[in-house]
Amino acid sequence: MTFVKRYLIPRLILYILVIWLGITVVFLIPRLTPNDPVMRVVGELRGRGSTLEPGTMDEIIADLTEMYGLQGSWLEQYWAFWGRLFRADFGVSFFQFPTHVNHLIATAMPWTLGLLLTTTAISWTLGNIIGGLAGYYARKGWSRILDAVAMVIRPLPYYIFAFALLLLFAYVVRWFPISGGAGLGVLPTFTWRYIKDVLWHSFLPALSLSILGGAVNFQTMKLIVQNVNAESFVQYAKLGGVTEDRIVNKYVIRNALLPQITGLALSLGQIFSGALITEIVFSYPGLGMLLYNSIIRGDYNMIMGITIFSIVGITTAILIVDLTYPLFDPRVRFT
Repeated sequence: MTFVKRYLIPRLILYILVIWLGITVVFLIPRLTPNDPVMRVVGELRGRGSTLEPGTMDEIIADLTEMYGLQGSWLEQYWAFWGRLFRADFGVSFFQFPTHVNHLIATAMPWTLGLLLTTTAISWTLGNIIGGLAGYYARKGWSRILDAVAMVIRPLPYYIFAFALLLLFAYVVRWFPISGGAGLGVLPTFTWRYIKDVLWHSFLPALSLSILGGAVNFQTMKLIVQNVNAESFVQYAKLGGVTEDRIVNKYVIRNALLPQITGLALSLGQIFSGALITEIVFSYPGLGMLLYNSIIRGDYNMIMGITIFSIVGITTAILIVDLTYPLFDPRVRFT
């Protein structure tokens, strides 16, 4: 009961509050931009030279306004928006009419989730393992070389590093494709040919995210291990004749991983934003490209749908990490 009252309930309340605030901001921001999707559609009709009878244009504007959920005051739109949200209905896409937003997001999400989950697991695991060993053996030459490389890579923005990989491996040496998630004309089937084609197209985006994320985890883990290694209990273990492998695995790495688990939860938002930017650079058919095209075209429904999915997904992942943290750190357990 203590765990529920002092640990679970406060986090669930904060979880709901963060989602509510995030979704409210998502609702407001597109409506503060100068883009009017209804008038943009009207402008396209006029640009094509369409001839309409008097009064027909007003009917079209009224129909589009109602269809896109822009009818009434902002407060009325806000309540209607929450009503559609509880029904998991984000409406139709403004510029891929009459396709629903849910369908477009469901089509693009597997690409982003596959890229995001894979690169997060690789960068976090390898970064912590290599960083932990480099921190324990900080005086070794290979440790200093890796630290110097990480210091150069870590400050680079996602889009610059991804663009450099694209130029080198897609334009110069031409080992990998320039864009896309699979080859043209390749049907999505559960066959080795299709899987190999998808892996080939996703290698550069995954490489850019894994290297940058791994560099961050490497440097952070190395510093934490160096601090843990200087603790008295580690020195006592060395003087007591405990084997070095046991000291590294059971004492140093295990204690140093605790802050990294917290860091994993805090970095999920940055990882997601990096994945979106990388998708734009490589024209990868995920949520990043979909969101970019939606912003350019002023597609309110699509922007809100993608952003809400990301808010709920990231917040839920952070909540799961936070709730499982007591399993790793006995100091925060409540019985």
